[in-house]
Amino acid sequence: MRRILIATILLSTTLAQTPTKEHELSPEKRTQIEAAVAKFMTSTHVPGVSVGVVENGEFEWAGGFGFADLENNAPASEHTLYRLGSISKPLTAVGALQLWQEGKLDLDAPVQKYCPAFPEKSKPITTREVMGHLGGIRHYKSDGQEDLEGGNTKHFDNPIQAGVDFFKNDPLVAEPGSHFHYSTQGYTLVGCVIEGASGTKYIEYMRQNVVVPAGMEQTQPDNRFAIIPDRTRFYQKTKDGSVENADFLDSSYKIPGGGWLSSAEDMARFEAAILNDKLIKRSTRDLMWTPLKPSDGSPDTYGLGWGLSDKGGVKFVGHGGGQQGTSTYFLVAPESGIGVVVLTNMEDLDAGQLATEILKALVGQKN
Repeated sequence: MRRILIATILLSTTLAQTPTKEHELSPEKRTQIEAAVAKFMTSTHVPGVSVGVVENGEFEWAGGFGFADLENNAPASEHTLYRLGSISKPLTAVGALQLWQEGKLDLDAPVQKYCPAFPEKSKPITTREVMGHLGGIRHYKSDGQEDLEGGNTKHFDNPIQAGVDFFKNDPLVAEPGSHFHYSTQGYTLVGCVIEGASGTKYIEYMRQNVVVPAGMEQTQPDNRFAIIPDRTRFYQKTKDGSVENADFLDSSYKIPGGGWLSSAEDMARFEAAILNDKLIKRSTRDLMWTPLKPSDGSPDTYGLGWGLSDKGGVKFVGHGGGQQGTSTYFLVAPESGIGVVVLTNMEDLDAGQLATEILKALVGQKN
């Protein structure tokens, strides 16, 4: 294991594996990105990292560092498929807002209009509220791996209905619209709404309307039974710092909020498609990136499926993700047309830290 870790760290300082580029990334920025990745890998012992970059609204470069599979010495590349975790939510949000702009989905109607499988609660819940985590839907239960949620091992062939069944009869954790309460389960409900509004199964709808139009040729649900080329292995770090295989997970019950696989190249293409209004109109994008206002007066830095931030006077949108065997992050600076994607095959890492460092290199910030 020690030899493997040393090899991983050494490889992280070399050029990314078989990089893809359509527009030239400057050598200076490339060097800074590689240095940031090497530092991150050395400090975390993560086996593999893949990075994607968008500049001037165009997919520019993607590459991989380290290993996608330690046991077989398979290198990570721009095509390596990682679990997206919660950065699945922005994909789903775009799909839902396409239906809204087509007049097929009323964001302010009760969710039961489109998802009758979800029972009525004490107060009406709207799709807008659920997408902004104001619907009062609970997140995972708190008893961890003993609970068939955070560590689910059962595979579901009817993923949306099965996912809704996990939480549909549970009480709300807050009055709808009153308080931000993050909920991956809520995004399964959004998936159910998409099915009802479109008349199409969620996965097929997303494939036809988001994945294919964005040029995301590899992106697909994380099906543990399927043979999926370029899928990474998934890792975790023990208390003594060694690397081992991550705990088992079947994410078929939460695809809309945390069950997609994608590559750094595909996610960079998604960023470029959003920046160039290829998936939704600019006005729809503005709605998606407008924070909601909880009625309890608490601050909210979340729009519809996207996190919102301001760093040094520059506005950013994006999302992070984490689950068994993965830590992910992506950021977009809309005004400058810059985007960054960071995907890793180890859980409990601060992928956002690396994404921010890469973003600084792209915008020319020194600290």
